[in-house]
Amino acid sequence: MRWQCGTRFRGLRPAVAPWTALLALGLPGWVLAVSATAAAVVPEQHASVAGQHPLDWLLTDRGPFHRAQEYADFMERYRQDLQDLELKYLLQKQDSRIEVHSIFISNDMRLGSWFDPSWRKRMLLTLKSNKYKPGLVHVMLALSLQICLTKNSTLEPVMAIYVNPFGGSHSESWFMPVNEGSFPDWERTNVDAAAQCQNWTITLGNRWKTFFETVHVYLRSRIKSLDDSSNETIYYEPLEMTDPSKNLGYMKINTLQVFGYSLPFDPDAIRDLILQLDYPYTQGSQDSALLQLIELRDRVNQLSPPGKVRLDLFSCLLRHRLKLANNEVGRIQSSLRAFNSKLPNPVEYETGKLCS
Repeated sequence: MRWQCGTRFRGLRPAVAPWTALLALGLPGWVLAVSATAAAVVPEQHASVAGQHPLDWLLTDRGPFHRAQEYADFMERYRQDLQDLELKYLLQKQDSRIEVHSIFISNDMRLGSWFDPSWRKRMLLTLKSNKYKPGLVHVMLALSLQICLTKNSTLEPVMAIYVNPFGGSHSESWFMPVNEGSFPDWERTNVDAAAQCQNWTITLGNRWKTFFETVHVYLRSRIKSLDDSSNETIYYEPLEMTDPSKNLGYMKINTLQVFGYSLPFDPDAIRDLILQLDYPYTQGSQDSALLQLIELRDRVNQLSPPGKVRLDLFSCLLRHRLKLANNEVGRIQSSLRAFNSKLPNPVEYETGKLCS
């Protein structure tokens, strides 16, 4: 796929569209290979006016291959990503190749140090992509903590996780519904019986993978005990203990890691597409830009967290990674909806607001 370039960008002809890396999130490898092969063997003079290969539409959501059952099964089973069993194996080995290196921040505790877990502790992992990694967006596949308790401790860690997809304030994060519905639960693996250390891992896998920029972890503790009358496990809050002098033990967190991968991201190329909405370079380039932005919007929102309504992650991307104003984001979304309604078999869906 080639861009039609105006005088301002004469000579700049990228070989692929700026959203190709994000498009790969939803396409299996053989589809990308077929697309690349077709683009190589068809002469350039057969390209459409809008700069798109005439066969590209066959592989889109609106093409005929999309409705084939075999294609749908293949899309479900062989997405271009790590399979869940492969991911589980790499997590067991704590393979550093799938770790997304991030910055740990907390005013309440330090990694590797014992602390009193009676009160809530807040910690976070952040990437600060706008400062350190402006050319990447990041996908989370799993989150892992190594938690240690002192001997004979009856404490039970309880964690609340909030995920911020592309930056901004804490209010622009979504809550991870651990063990609700079909969402996965924490998996515990014993590491050192003497120190009572366990790896707590939640694996999102291909089904629940999502974008992330910052992960907020709120840690509190509850006391695990047995009810003598019913012989069932019950939990108390630490402040509810009748004997305040009773030693609750101490807790230590050795590691807090996010596993996933990073994707190339070119904000200038997306800004160039947005610029063509008002100032098209050639006849037809505006429609081409709108089609690419719609495809990008759908691919980004495809990784929305679970819920009755998808969250509008695309607006968060425009707001925080492209630094666009609210009115500009609203204008772009309105243009995309208006253009999409004119397409044959338009696909529209309701989204919830996440970023202000």
